Amino acid sequence: MQQLNRSLYFENSTGRIWEEPGGFLRLEYRAGAREILQFRALLTHLAQALARRKWEKILVDQRSMAPFSATEQDWMTNEWLPRAVRESGYRYGAVLVAHDVFARLAMNQLVMATRTLTHTYRTFEAEDAAVTWLVQQ
Repeated sequence: MQQLNRSLYFENSTGRIWEEPGGFLRLEYRAGAREILQFRALLTHLAQALARRKWEKILVDQRSMAPFSATEQDWMTNEWLPRAVRESGYRYGAVLVAHDVFARLAMNQLVMATRTLTHTYRTFEAEDAAVTWLVQQ
């Protein structure tokens, strides 16, 4: 995928947030275990970037991601995601699915637990297809 004109917004040990010229954010999770404070910081900056840019779309690259812990899953389901939808304008997420089957299962649980929120997730194996869908929203 072309990386020209992409701007790094935030980075820590959990991952990176990029501002894409197509009008969306890209969240790239790093491989390996995560520290909860770094995880929360990454997602907090993600919500702030949505609000700051007045964007509503995120490409979530989970390909190298380890499964969410129970603590991470609970925080995302009950705090972060509802707030990101309500206060930051998050509406569309194109998810590049994790290679790890347990990480895929954790993501499916998150989607099912938050299906009443006004946002739409779609999963993809191929990045080009994910970007095309996201830009069309």
